[in-house]
Amino acid sequence: MSHLEMYLKWVNHPNLTKSLKAELEAIANEPKEIEERFYQNLEFGTGGLRGIIGAGTNRINIYTVRKATKGIANYILKNYPNEKQQGVVIAHDSRRFSKEFAEQVALVLANDGIKAYLFEDLRPTPELSFAVRELKALFGVVITASHNPPEYNGYKVYNSDGGQITEKLAMALINEIKQVNDELSIKVADKEKAIEAGLLEYLDKELDNKYIEKVKQISLNPLAELKIKSPKIVYSPLHGTGNIPVRRALTELGFDVEVVEEQASPDPDFSTVKVPNPEDPNAFTLALELAKEKAADLIMATDPDADRLGVFVKDNDNYVALNGNQLGVLQLYYVLSQLKEKNELPANGVVIKTIVTSELGRVIAKSFGIETIDTLTGFKYIGEKIKEFEETNEHTFLFGYEESYGYLVKGFVRDKSAIQACVLTAEMTAYYLNQGKTLLDVLIELYEQYGYYKEELVSFTMQGIEGMQTIKNIMQYLRKNSPTTIAKQGVTIIEDYLISKRRYTKEDLEEDITLPKSNVLKYILNDQSWIAVRPSGTEPKIKIYLATRGKTAKDAKEKLQGIKEAVLQLIDVAQQVKQVV
Repeated sequence: MSHLEMYLKWVNHPNLTKSLKAELEAIANEPKEIEERFYQNLEFGTGGLRGIIGAGTNRINIYTVRKATKGIANYILKNYPNEKQQGVVIAHDSRRFSKEFAEQVALVLANDGIKAYLFEDLRPTPELSFAVRELKALFGVVITASHNPPEYNGYKVYNSDGGQITEKLAMALINEIKQVNDELSIKVADKEKAIEAGLLEYLDKELDNKYIEKVKQISLNPLAELKIKSPKIVYSPLHGTGNIPVRRALTELGFDVEVVEEQASPDPDFSTVKVPNPEDPNAFTLALELAKEKAADLIMATDPDADRLGVFVKDNDNYVALNGNQLGVLQLYYVLSQLKEKNELPANGVVIKTIVTSELGRVIAKSFGIETIDTLTGFKYIGEKIKEFEETNEHTFLFGYEESYGYLVKGFVRDKSAIQACVLTAEMTAYYLNQGKTLLDVLIELYEQYGYYKEELVSFTMQGIEGMQTIKNIMQYLRKNSPTTIAKQGVTIIEDYLISKRRYTKEDLEEDITLPKSNVLKYILNDQSWIAVRPSGTEPKIKIYLATRGKTAKDAKEKLQGIKEAVLQLIDVAQQVKQVV
């Protein structure tokens, strides 16, 4: 069926809601907009759906949400016909239509006799992961678009272990979803009847209490034991789900927390920020104002579903942002050093990070005799490894993190957790302040001891059909035209995760990469600097990761700038190539 035929099917369908029908009627004379909305089905990737809210098969709405859910229901009916009562846990964030979409998920499942556990109000993604494990559910679903702009929403799927689904299960679900032919005619249960039949159960405060108690147990040095006062902390949930759980966990542990009131309440428009992303320093404008007024020691902000954490730390009378790599190594060092001091560092301990995360963490872990294992980009792979090591007892999980502001201290959650990260960051701030040090002081000490590692992420947003084609062209060009030098440094290793091959250019040798296939290219240079290029899995972006190590901060900065300029020239050339032969 062509995109125009699909448009006509939707706009004329008797089941279509009035608002979506009006939206489609308004674009009746806009062929490009019709094509954009209907040229494909919103892609269900390895983590789920993410897209712009609106009418059409290439948008997220109640019908595309129902279709995804019907596919999951069919999978459960085929593979777990006798375990339907184990059910699916459903949570949602503060975005537009999140609550409605979550309810639609529950009612599609209930209509097929599959129990749905539904949080009555917004909850953070890490608590959804915990709830799946606690309730021994078959799956979890959270309606969120994380830190994307307000016009987006999404649908993330979790397995029975509480981790985001990975390739094998994702492909099985995608196959089922593709077989759902008519998203406009999917039946949903009556809510009251589903509740009466025990097929829809709302989750109450009891689960919240269990979750917060678990979060508090990650503490390595409670304030009461240190016999010190709390640092002054300013916190912003950026209009999302973190407000209640973060404040509760920190307050119950004795921390002094001031919340940015303008950003405390859920707001689907995220009206005080351009994007609700703690990776963006501009999201901290109001928090910085409050911090200066209160002379705060630490500023923390979480994204709308509270799985990412960004921080600013005090530096004399100013505040300095720490990026994801920097906060990650600070947390890592704190965990390992405290466990060692308490003689609790296991011989088989392991740190897990992604292939685009700084190598400084590996060097630090090695100095404690701890192995570091790399995974593909995406915290689901870290969660998968935690499960594997729990089953095999090969390693004891100590810490997991990725450069994109995601951290995990304890495996009772199998996804990144800003709630855990807030507790750990507050605690280590208190610990070091008691020694007369800020987190920035400790970071500089780590650089002096292990080397000045510096990283940067450059990304380009490319919307629509043409943008997606440009991203494909860039990746194809780079594969056909591999650089031999970058910034006057020879390229010694080329890793192509799409074909699972690692090539040593000097020796002209090749070996297999044992990680799952992924559309990532990584170049390692003579001096161990590296560059990685990958399309985003959740946004219409291509991402370029740059990393180097210098003898001094100035040396590292200059080396990184040279690499950045060379790589951007290469990408610019690739972008001009309309079609790679």
